[in-house]
Amino acid sequence: MANSNAPLGVGLIGTGYMGKCHALAWNAVKPVFGDVARPRLELLCETSEAYASARAEEFGFARSTSDWHALVSDPAIDVVSITTPNAFHAEMAIAALKAGKHVWCEKPMAPDFADALAMKAAAEESGRVAVLGYNYIQNPAFREIARLIGEGAIGTPFQIRAEMDEDFMADPDTPFFWKNASSSGYGALDDFAVHPLSLIQRLFGRVERVFCDMAMPYATRPDGGDEARAVETHDMANLLMRLEGGLQASLQVNRCAWGRKGRIALQVFGSKGSILYDQERMNEVELYRAEGDARQQGFARILTGPQHPPYDRFIPAPGHGLGFNDLKVIECRELLRAIAGEPASVISFADGLEIERAVHAAARSFEVGGWVEVA
Repeated sequence: MANSNAPLGVGLIGTGYMGKCHALAWNAVKPVFGDVARPRLELLCETSEAYASARAEEFGFARSTSDWHALVSDPAIDVVSITTPNAFHAEMAIAALKAGKHVWCEKPMAPDFADALAMKAAAEESGRVAVLGYNYIQNPAFREIARLIGEGAIGTPFQIRAEMDEDFMADPDTPFFWKNASSSGYGALDDFAVHPLSLIQRLFGRVERVFCDMAMPYATRPDGGDEARAVETHDMANLLMRLEGGLQASLQVNRCAWGRKGRIALQVFGSKGSILYDQERMNEVELYRAEGDARQQGFARILTGPQHPPYDRFIPAPGHGLGFNDLKVIECRELLRAIAGEPASVISFADGLEIERAVHAAARSFEVGGWVEVA
């Protein structure tokens, strides 16, 4: 078993939205949890030397480079954070694993399923820890949902409904960018759907059958000046699913949903009650128990607090609330547990591949217009 107190050398590739999240997590994991060695922030990679140097100074990394190959081969680095656009995940992750590094890669695995398979194989061959950035499973509220279901609070679950909506592409005048290109994947199906699928998988297991419809609300987007470029991905998708054990589930995702900012809604209906959750109110869970006096039945709001670990590692008082970046810190701690050979709550490359199977089966379903088995 690895020494959980041995400091790890960290390399970070990419410093956009998720790159900054990773950097914040690496910087915060020691002061938040206390029971781990402070990671050594060794090397940061960006597209130019000047930009990399500036970001390294901002994020607290000792050195910088514009060559990601140099980063993954650097002997001072033990674990590589990959936060680049989706199309680069496979090549970078496989190279890092072959170089003997642990990998923390943002979701999804890769636009091409063959590349996702290769990533899983590389992880198995390397013997290193390789996990994906599914931080929503780390929310203390979600952990409470899992506990309630596991303890039978709503009886036998028989239907799950999930949604994920944002409005960052709702404006037709939003310029074309990499998420509109086919090189990024299918669109909302793998950019968004993978997150609620990670929650469903963690609670109920893998998807076995799927029926999918996708839509493209805007055929073109501005591409500089008066030019327009054809959109190559679908911003909306609806899925019907059967999970292992025959459980019924549905999922709707939309990147053009005006007014929705970061919504992942999960509804679980069971034989003795229901559970409702909305990521825009990420510190709350609603629980309905079909018991007692019917005149007094109703949804009870559970507000997370120190009694829902690891909330207590951040804030000693209930009701103050955790945020998105806090979930990334928890994910970082779970990654360190996995590297130390301890039990950890992570989405491994093997787990992630099952999510990818569901996504690619959904895409095939859209092509053929019918139900598809998830193979």
